[in-house]
Amino acid sequence: MEEKRFNTRRAKRKKRTRRIVLGFFVFFVLIGAYILYEYTAGLRGANEDAPGMSESYGDEPFEGIDSPEGKTNVLLLGIDQRGEETTRSDTIMIGQYDTDKNKLKLVSLMRDTYVNIPGYGYKKLNAAFALGGPELMRQTIQENFGVDLEYYSIIDFNGFVSIVNTIAPDGVPITVEKDMYYKDGVQTIDLKAGDQNLNGKELLGYARFRNDSYGDLMRVERQQKVLKALKDEFVSFTGLARLPRALGSIQPYVKTNMGTTSILGLGTDFLLNTPDDIETLTIPKDVGYSNLRVPGEGAVLSHDEEKTREALQSFLE
Repeated sequence: MEEKRFNTRRAKRKKRTRRIVLGFFVFFVLIGAYILYEYTAGLRGANEDAPGMSESYGDEPFEGIDSPEGKTNVLLLGIDQRGEETTRSDTIMIGQYDTDKNKLKLVSLMRDTYVNIPGYGYKKLNAAFALGGPELMRQTIQENFGVDLEYYSIIDFNGFVSIVNTIAPDGVPITVEKDMYYKDGVQTIDLKAGDQNLNGKELLGYARFRNDSYGDLMRVERQQKVLKALKDEFVSFTGLARLPRALGSIQPYVKTNMGTTSILGLGTDFLLNTPDDIETLTIPKDVGYSNLRVPGEGAVLSHDEEKTREALQSFLE
């Protein structure tokens, strides 16, 4: 009798265990199906009007150097791709994610910084991309600042607009410091001062605006401010739910040498252990510079090269 009751309880436990396992299996299948559907939907929507990213960014492959232990250094480049024309990088950043210390650092390299581009001599930093793509930009950063980069990621600004509108369809909360207006044959920026929710196009205009006496100085600060705001949107509950569609929508606008395994690994670690804040540095603004006019180059930012090098290396150590 006792053995019969024991066998009955054991059969019930097995049945309950099977139900739990089956429940988890169904749950993960549904989650996988949702992610695949949302990613495909985002990719399909983007491909309908995506102009595509030019493949001609220099003939040399990206010779990335392994990042220091526990850290990942990524060259981040923002471009305004217009057909197949050669373009200079409008935004130049170094992102470092330290998984051991759970720190996220962001360095903005001002595009008019006067540097020695290997094989071309002294020019504005953003000329390196037009002359030799991400690899020459990597060489230029290593030559002038002594920082090694393992990966690169180029994003067209159309992709920025797409991912913002997908992650935050109601807009991203931003405090606009002052009225901003600029118009040319390609873009129009028209923002009013105050607290606002900006859509993708408006947020891009806010980040790129430099039509005032501050020029690029305040623009890099706004770019850092925008990325911090986007980080908060990404890790919110609604942002995580929309992330698969956002990744699909941005794919035609991104070029990177990061493999899927690296992206998933870093992305998972970031979402599970999101840093509280992003530490930032602006080169050469935070170190010191002087305005200089150079024949053939125009206005550039001259700086103490050794001091700038030491400051950047110290920040990323």
